[in-house]
Parts: sequence; C-alpha cells; structure tokens
Amino acid sequence: MLDTGPSTIARGADFAAIVSKARAAARARSAAVGLVLSIGIFLSFAISVGVGDFPIPFAEVVPAIFGFGSPDARFIVQTLRLPRALTGLLVGGAFGLSGAIFQSLARNPLASPDIIGITAGASAAAVFVIVILGGGGLLISIGSFAGALVTAAAIYLLAYRRGITAYRLVLVGIGVGAVLSSVTSYLLTRAQIWEAQRATVWLTGSLNGRGWEHVHPVGLAMAALFPAVLILARPLKALQLDDDTAKGIGVVVENYRRWLVLAGVALAAVATASAGPVAFVAFVAPPIARRLTRSSLSLLPAALVGALLLLVSDLVARRAFAPTELPVGVITGIVGAPYLLWLLARASKIGRG
Repeated sequence: MLDTGPSTIARGADFAAIVSKARAAARARSAAVGLVLSIGIFLSFAISVGVGDFPIPFAEVVPAIFGFGSPDARFIVQTLRLPRALTGLLVGGAFGLSGAIFQSLARNPLASPDIIGITAGASAAAVFVIVILGGGGLLISIGSFAGALVTAAAIYLLAYRRGITAYRLVLVGIGVGAVLSSVTSYLLTRAQIWEAQRATVWLTGSLNGRGWEHVHPVGLAMAALFPAVLILARPLKALQLDDDTAKGIGVVVENYRRWLVLAGVALAAVATASAGPVAFVAFVAPPIARRLTRSSLSLLPAALVGALLLLVSDLVARRAFAPTELPVGVITGIVGAPYLLWLLARASKIGRG
C-alpha cells in the first residue's frame, strides 16, 4: 500500500517550509541589493549634478533640483546638468532592462541588443540621416529608433524556424549586425569631414549636450514599458526553461516571446535614440545583477545596475580628463570589452558556445 502516513506528511511540510524560507531569503536579498543600488544611484546622480566647472555644494544640489536655492544654482542644475543626468539615468535603466530581457529569452549571455545587431541597425539609420539627409537632433532620434525596430524585425524573421532558438537568434543577430556595421562604414567614407565627426561622436555614445528634449522620450518609454515588463516577468521566467516545458505549464510561448522581444527592442531603440549606441551597458548590467541577487531573472536590479553604470561612467568621462569631456561610450567600452573577452574565453574553456 502507498504510505501516506504522518511521516510522509511531515516530510512534505518540511519541504514546503524549506522552499518558503528560500524564497523569503531570495526576496530579502533582492530587496537589499535594490536598496544599495538605489543609494548608489542617488549619490552618483547628486555628485554628477554638483560637480563641474562651477561646482555646487552637495547640500544645495537637492534644493536646486526642486527649484529652491540661489538663482545661479537653479540655472546651472535645472538647465545644464539635470537633463544630462536624467538622460543617463533613464538610458542606463532602459539598456539594462533590455539586456536582461534578451539574455533571459535567449538563455545566452551574448544576447544583448548591442551584440545581436539591434543597436547596429539604429546606428546605420542615424548615420544615414546625418550623411545622406543632412538631418540632426529629432530626425536622428527618429531615424535611429526606426532603424532599431526594422533591424529587430529582420533578425526575428530570419531566425524564425517554427520558433526561435537562442543559438540561431545570436548567430543571425551577429551576422545582421556585421552587415549593418559595413553599411555604416560605407556611409562614413562618403561623408564630409564635419559630418563624419558628428556621426563618430554619436556612434560612440555620448551624453554631451543632452537637454530636456532627450529626457522626455526615454522617460515616457520607461514609464510605459517598465510596468509591462514586470507583468511579463512570470512568463519570462518560464521561457527561461526549454519551450516544451514552458508549454507544459500553460505558457503560450510564441505570443509572450513576441511581446517581450517588442518591449526589449523598444527600450533599446529609445535609449539609443536618446544617447547613441552606448557600448556594453545592456551586455554587462544583467549578469552583474544576477550575481548580486543570485537569481536567474533580475529585471529591476538589471535596470538599477545599468543606471548606476552609466551615471558613474559619465561622471568619469566628464572629470577624468577635465576640461576635456570624453563620450561616455569610451568608458563603458573600457569596462565591457574585457568582460566580453573573459566570457568568450570561459565559454571556450568549458566547451559551451
């Protein structure tokens, strides 16, 4: 006979208690990580707004942000520095969240927007606008946004074979990105010297000269897409398993995957449109968040890590060689390139692509 006596019930209760404690510990760790990252973001944000050729004391920064304090402090903060810091905060969060979505969907640490070609599409479209159309400002942002969306659609269609596999998505994305990088290089050979200079700064990724017109689009996108991504977090966790397992627990795989891909592409596109294709933020932020939280899916921590990484990188880019300001993409490239090499070497060592 099947044993369903007290000992079996007790073992089941013990197992449930262990699972409950593990989940509570994971939630507590995630909350602690989020709190520490939020404090780091606040301090980096305040320092970024306060330092410059005309430094503002830390005690006056927060009042100036909200319209209080001396007229000089209010002008410098609200007109010159606050839009740049907010753009960096929002763009970093959008890149981090987008990278977390793609890496979780593909179950591959290489599957970030800047590796699989999405930002290459935005870059090619932006350089086309600069060199061929002679546009600037808003037109460049619109062009890069459209380029990212069209590139993502092409990658999805080329990689789709009765569904999407991580291996095929990464390979197709890298191939499409290589083609688009060649298009960008060709356009630069046709450019006048001043056009090539503008395009090169944009391609590096920069927060120089960012104003409120750059804050609003990425702010609205984050306000709309971040709650939607959090709602999709549960099916995304199921999609981290193989497709058959996800279908077995009732997840409509392709429908959820399309919505998540659309959200990830939109986040990457609007971030690229606001600050250019800042290298490696979407690539590095999710694995850092996963290591900090010890969780396979860390959407909010990835966004916080991306925001902190971009704020700190921009602060270094501004002040390390003052009065010369470097594009922020130079600093993120210095951080991200060694990680990419380490990841590839590790994957080769353990025999995993």
